[in-house]
Amino acid sequence: MTKKIITVIILTVLLSSCVSKKDYAALELDLTNTRGELQKTTLEKEALEADFAKIEKRVDEYNSKINSLQQTNDKQMVFVDDNFTVLSKDIRNNMNITLSKMSAEELAGAKTLKDSMNLAISYKLKKSLNESDLNNNNNIDVNIDKTVVMISVADSLLFRSGSYRVNPKAYSLLQKIAEVVNSEPSMDIMIEGHTDSRSIHTDGIIDNWDLSVKRSTAIVRLLQNKYEIDPSRLIPSGRSSYIPLTDNKTRENRARNRRTNIIILPNLNKFFALLADEEVVKL
Repeated sequence: MTKKIITVIILTVLLSSCVSKKDYAALELDLTNTRGELQKTTLEKEALEADFAKIEKRVDEYNSKINSLQQTNDKQMVFVDDNFTVLSKDIRNNMNITLSKMSAEELAGAKTLKDSMNLAISYKLKKSLNESDLNNNNNIDVNIDKTVVMISVADSLLFRSGSYRVNPKAYSLLQKIAEVVNSEPSMDIMIEGHTDSRSIHTDGIIDNWDLSVKRSTAIVRLLQNKYEIDPSRLIPSGRSSYIPLTDNKTRENRARNRRTNIIILPNLNKFFALLADEEVVKL
């Protein structure tokens, strides 16, 4: 009897511990899915670690650049925009040396760093012009507005009526302008053509826009090819008849409006680099 009871108990335990094929298959699928998720997670982890390593490398490179800039800061400057300008200590000191050569009256209007920069640039430009005889030439009008030199030349000197071929009589004048320009490597030059309001249409000229552009490019080519000004510093521009000095009602007024402006523009980065070199040599 006892043996029968033990046998029944054993069979009951065995039967209760058995799992159906369906349940086993489900468990096996769950295991497979779990292994797949684990493998996916492992791959994602490795990808994140690789991305993190790249980020760390970029941070290290940026830090290296920052350290390099800090080490060379005394020789460099950065122009951010018109309202916020950063100058290195050396450049600021050299600019102050230039300003110290100016009169108290000239310095009175300098209330900001930008004002001081304008004064320093104007000083250099005026010095260059005074050393030439451009100001004593009756054929041109020279004006300096802050950091810009405007040299206005009547077209009667440069071109024949309705033509964009430069008159050889103007070569001596253009040579003088080229001498000033070549003596100041920190300056870029814009050649700006202007016409009167009378319409023009010929075989070679479509309208006043065309004429003003052709005249400015003709002078640019001459300055480049004959007087060896670096072409990267030359900017041709045609304004047609839309920026007159006066009305176009009279013959005299139309003659005034027909002009070519040669505008000398400071390249600030080049200017202060040259200024620094010049003052360091003097010191």
